[in-house]
Formats: sequence, C-alpha cells, structure tokens
Amino acid sequence: MKARTAHVAKPQRKRFMARTLGAAAAAGALVWLALAGSVPTESGTKTQAIAPVAVEGPGYAIEDFNYPGADKILAEKNIVLKRGDGHITLVDCSSGPGLLEVWAREQAGAKFCFEVVGNSGWLTLEIPSVALIKGNDYTTEVDMTVGAEEKTFDIAKNAWTSVGESAEEQGRQHMLVEIRSTK
Repeated sequence: MKARTAHVAKPQRKRFMARTLGAAAAAGALVWLALAGSVPTESGTKTQAIAPVAVEGPGYAIEDFNYPGADKILAEKNIVLKRGDGHITLVDCSSGPGLLEVWAREQAGAKFCFEVVGNSGWLTLEIPSVALIKGNDYTTEVDMTVGAEEKTFDIAKNAWTSVGESAEEQGRQHMLVEIRSTK
C-alpha cells in the first residue's frame, strides 16, 4: 500500500512543480520587461519611457475661501457672496428653524436666510438695502457700509434687530458686507 501511495503522489508533485516554475518564469519575464522599459509587440519590441510614480502624484488642494456657486447666486438672487470659512451658508428659508434671516428692502422685501454651523463662522457678501436681521442661537455681528462709512451692528439672539437704514435717523441705504457668528 505504501508503494501505491508514493506512486500516486509523485505525478502530483511533478505537476505542482511545473506549474510553480512556469508561473515564476512568466512573472520574471514581466518584471524584466518592466525594468527594461520595453513592451513586446507584433512587429518587435517597443521601448517606453519610465517615470517614477511619486512624481506624478495628485496635486495639492489649496482653499481660497471663495464662496462656491457665487456667480449663479448673483444671477438668480442679485446678491454677491464673496468669501467665508464655510460655516455660514445661504440656504432656502424653508429649510428649518434656527436660521439668520436678512431682509433687504430694495429687492422688493426679499428675505435671505443663512445657516450657521460649528463654533464660529464668517462670510463676506454684498446685499444692498438691508433693514432687518433676525438672529439665531449664535452671537452675531454684522458689518454694513453706507458710502465710505462702515458700521457694526450686534444682532439680538432669536429676535429681530433693526440695522442699516431702519436703525439710522437719516434713513440712508446700507449694504451688508460681513456676517460673523460665534457660539
């Protein structure tokens, strides 16, 4: 019985060794071709330039803080959203509670809403003729300009605050230029 077992195992070992050697030879040929920089073709061997992979790595992402989609928003809503840290964003006013609401008189009573996320945020923008702002749970300050003069207003939490022309005796039209919020 031992002789038969040894006799059956011998051809299996030969096939295993043949497959292993064949695979090793094929892998070696591929490595040699890769290192030599040539690829076999029907008409001969074609040489290719070899470049280190690390040189062609991805580039760097550099944040410029510009508001994404600002051109489309300008065309649709006639307001300029310039730059920010991404924690104050323009949203649909029906998107939920806790939004900053900005009323602009010149644009037929247009209301713009902003969502604030995180511990703090800032956004530079241009909305003309802003007269009222409703605060949220954040401590918020806004900067407004009238001519060459700049004014800062503190916005009451969760209440309406008169700003710009509604807070000034002369009633001059103020432009909202920056919103800053902190928790």
